[in-house]
Amino acid sequence: MSRITRSICIAFAMTIGLAQGASAQTASEVVAAASKEMGIEGLNSIKIWGSGASFTVGQNNNANGPWPRTNVNDYNRWIDFTQPASRVAASTFGVPVTGGAAVQGPFNQYAGPTTPAWGQQLEIWTTPWGFLKGAVANGATVESKSLEGVDFKVVSWSPAQKSPGGQDYKLVGYIGPDNLVHAVETWVEAPVFGDLRVETTFEDWRDLNGLKFPSTITQKRAGWPTFEAQILGVEANPADIAEKAVAPPPPNFPAPPITTTPQPYEQLAPGVWRIRGAYNALAVEFADHIVLFEPGPQNDARAQAIIADTKKAIPGKPITHGVISHHHFDHTGGIAAVVGEGIAIVTPQVNARFLAQALSAPRTLAPDATAGKTPIVEGFNGDLKVFEDATQRLEIHVIKGLPHADGLVVAYLPKAKLLVYADMFNLPPEANPVPNPPVVGTQVFLANIERLGLDVERIMSVHTLTPDRLTSVEDIRKSLGK
Repeated sequence: MSRITRSICIAFAMTIGLAQGASAQTASEVVAAASKEMGIEGLNSIKIWGSGASFTVGQNNNANGPWPRTNVNDYNRWIDFTQPASRVAASTFGVPVTGGAAVQGPFNQYAGPTTPAWGQQLEIWTTPWGFLKGAVANGATVESKSLEGVDFKVVSWSPAQKSPGGQDYKLVGYIGPDNLVHAVETWVEAPVFGDLRVETTFEDWRDLNGLKFPSTITQKRAGWPTFEAQILGVEANPADIAEKAVAPPPPNFPAPPITTTPQPYEQLAPGVWRIRGAYNALAVEFADHIVLFEPGPQNDARAQAIIADTKKAIPGKPITHGVISHHHFDHTGGIAAVVGEGIAIVTPQVNARFLAQALSAPRTLAPDATAGKTPIVEGFNGDLKVFEDATQRLEIHVIKGLPHADGLVVAYLPKAKLLVYADMFNLPPEANPVPNPPVVGTQVFLANIERLGLDVERIMSVHTLTPDRLTSVEDIRKSLGK
């Protein structure tokens, strides 16, 4: 890590408001000097290419660890700053989470006038060239900051677009004494995280006939890398920019068939209800309260629907606790709405600190489902958490030996002999009833049922199965050829 980059990393950990004193130069002078040094005064578009890696936010194997990495090959990106628009075409090469050989897949990204969301647009303006062009057009300001003996010009500006809550987005760029943009940070609204900092650093600069570019780019979100690239070359104002940096035509998908919407909830046993959806939840009634298993999957709207349907199925009792199956964001994307209802989030201790910190972060950019409420995150130690009164017993068991996620749990109701799970078993297709190689998650699932000695007659998946039905231990055994 270079001295400048190390200083910038320290800057990211500090508040921008700590900048010391006004710069002797105006913002326009600083940006003009950087633009001249980087050779971008006549740059309207650019193509970059190389290789790198993409990381999936919210799908780490441990809530406190880095986002999982997938290699990205043949990386090509076109950016048209006049539209503005950006397109990425590449291929991935990654090992499936279930194990086995690595497989190749497409990697495509697009941002343009038809995709105005800041989460996409920021990919244009957090490049070193885009940052300077945006600073020229949007009334940038500048402060001076000295970090570990390196003097930076800290340039800030806001785009015209506003956040869903009506707040300004903000970009902050660090321009070093060499007049190069060494880092840009911004913030975007995000599920679970609220105002999520996006940090992008630029290192190992090269000069291609006067156009300077970083050969190493790293982007981080929540402190962990989400994108890394080794840039092998660039082309200024490429001839194919009009062809490449345009939105693709919308896919001509046939109209979906008209289907009958099933009842949003169904009773599986006395006091036990399946709250139906693409992601199912389980509502368990006790004498004076309700416990939800998987209360906040997908997004706030789905979490709010689960809560509303639970209150219809079991009227007159408060929902006091919501147990998440695991921390992955497709299963916790609506957790802010659960917090907004005053429901305590229950999870193994391995996930508790991460969720408590994320849910307590500032949430100024988007209307906040937490409504200013302090999140209640109850982490439990050991392998078992029990909710019980004279009417009902609900056991929460920690699954052992699963690569997919540490701290994944299942719900078990001894009276109903019902087990509820996520992400370990799907009904195999008729053409391949015994997958080979066997699915790792299915093997682990069966081993844990046997280890725990659970007396199970019916099994409910959080992910709606195809066809939609409850399954059984026999189904699991058959899929493993047993």
